[in-house]
Amino acid sequence: MADSSFDIVSKVDRQEVDNALNQAAKEISQRYDFRGVGASIAWSGERIEIRANAEERANAVLDIFQTKLVKRGISLKALETGEPQASGKEFRLFSTIKEGISTDDAKKVAKLIRDEGPKGVKAQVQGDELRVTSKSRDALQEVQRLVREKDFDFAVQFVNYR
Repeated sequence: MADSSFDIVSKVDRQEVDNALNQAAKEISQRYDFRGVGASIAWSGERIEIRANAEERANAVLDIFQTKLVKRGISLKALETGEPQASGKEFRLFSTIKEGISTDDAKKVAKLIRDEGPKGVKAQVQGDELRVTSKSRDALQEVQRLVREKDFDFAVQFVNYR
């Protein structure tokens, strides 16, 4: 019988992020406490730009956006946010969506699987993902449980389960 395998990846559905951003923008335009403060959220190239006339307002807009992301099933670990920066009379806050597992992070996960995982499980880095193979499907499910329990600083998903 052939080996079973799955891939550990860190990907984000861009359409869901876009939907969350549009929902947040709509809520900001309708809420009474954001009237007349110049609060907005929008794409700026590959980044998300949040603008407001006060640092607290910019952080409140970010909080609304994060709430919308969670409701749409997107991990906040995929959102990388900088500090609010003063730009004239307004504050700007930039966020980016992280995708892919870096080589160092993939090595950490592979080491975890080697050290604490069941015997006979192999993990190899393939670009920005990690392929895990084993003869036993039960061993693969054990690896998934192990990776879920470990709190990494990036979002993980399991795909291509064969």
